[in-house]
Amino acid sequence: MNRFNLNQKFIDTHCHLEMDAFNPDRENVIQRAKDAGIEAIITIGSDMKGNEGAIEISKEYDFIYCSIGLHPHDAKDFNEEIYNRIKDWATKYKIQDLSSEKQKNKVVAIGEIGLDYHYDNSPRDIQKKVFLRQLLLAKELNLPVVIHSREAKADTLSIIKESGITNGVFHCFSGDMDMAEKAIAMGFHISIAGPVTFKNAKKIHEVAKIIPDDYLLIETDSPYLAPEPYRGKRNEPAFIVQTAKKIAELRDVNIEDIARITTLNAKRLFNIGKISPGGEIAYKIRDSLYLNITNRCTNRCSFCIRFISDYVKGHNLRLSYEPSEEELKAAIGNPCDYKEIVFCGYGEPTLRLDLIKSLSLWIKQHGGKVRINTNGHGNMIHKRNILPELKGLVDRLSISLDAHDEETYNRICKPAYKNAYKEVLNFIKEAKKVIPDVSVTVVSAKGVDIEKCREIAENFGAGFRVRKLDVVG
Repeated sequence: MNRFNLNQKFIDTHCHLEMDAFNPDRENVIQRAKDAGIEAIITIGSDMKGNEGAIEISKEYDFIYCSIGLHPHDAKDFNEEIYNRIKDWATKYKIQDLSSEKQKNKVVAIGEIGLDYHYDNSPRDIQKKVFLRQLLLAKELNLPVVIHSREAKADTLSIIKESGITNGVFHCFSGDMDMAEKAIAMGFHISIAGPVTFKNAKKIHEVAKIIPDDYLLIETDSPYLAPEPYRGKRNEPAFIVQTAKKIAELRDVNIEDIARITTLNAKRLFNIGKISPGGEIAYKIRDSLYLNITNRCTNRCSFCIRFISDYVKGHNLRLSYEPSEEELKAAIGNPCDYKEIVFCGYGEPTLRLDLIKSLSLWIKQHGGKVRINTNGHGNMIHKRNILPELKGLVDRLSISLDAHDEETYNRICKPAYKNAYKEVLNFIKEAKKVIPDVSVTVVSAKGVDIEKCREIAENFGAGFRVRKLDVVG
């Protein structure tokens, strides 16, 4: 097993361990969660008894945290005493973190709060007032919120906007894509639970497939909503693996990718656990290993993820230095462990042409396959045709065209070189002479004529692939 095939780690961002359903075997449930690769659990209070229970459980286990608040079902019981108790718990409750000898706050969010117009257990006008009050409390305390919204799309979004809070999660999301997009636009995460495994859950399948990586979370909502094949039974945190498998299938990635993405997002949102500060020089997505050899680039594309985030598929790609060949070899291990080794990362790899050639030779000698993802500027960078130098070293070449004409290319890619678009076209033409598999990629950015780009690729005899805007990796 290579060094990247580690057991995946998950964070169950929403469950109710304090509920009576777990009284007979709570310790066993928690142990099964650890055995299943659950790195952390957030147990959610939804009434005052539940809040107290959630706090007590989080005190007992160092990897369990809690969120406290009043569910819309109980909004009718809300009063100043309840408000003050929630505020006091959130501001003052801390326990000793023995691992770091520092105080660690175990109350990491306000919630489960929101609106429920399906059951209407509390009058709607009261639900709305209590929801806003708790949102404002979370904003005051600088805590994220855990949102429950059922058949209350318009009012939920409106009240969140009124509160000004931009940090939280829509738990066990059951809305449509329009609601998800509006929530994400306000800065909120979308959490997917067990129902995504249900065969006829078409709406949530669509949402789970399209949510941008940076906004995706995963949960069980146990003891409710057990995924297939446990549907109808009591749910528990260990079952999160089944939900992750389905999400991975929908997004065409591996379960390890889902674990890494959602765990990173949970850590950042709830301020829990440790996040590696350094950029990764080798990172796995699906069955391929990507090499992040430089952050330098000769384009400043308006759609490039590196201007928005340090992360791709849960990997930090912001380098503090450019890795050496020996470091990269050590990170790769056995090239045969992967479908292919891809020179990619947060910059233009051909800026380090000598490294590419030397490392590619080593990869090929050890039975691996090589792909380069490039913006096609290599010949301009080195002031010669570099493609013959890659013959026999590179199996696949993916070239970013990204526009159907020079004017559009200059507008969205902002190249460092004059006549860059013409040179990219020439690079594609020359590549076909020496590289076995050449494809052209285009990002579906505004103003780009995808069909004209497809024609250009076909005229060169190259493959063609459209990359959706904001979807990376």
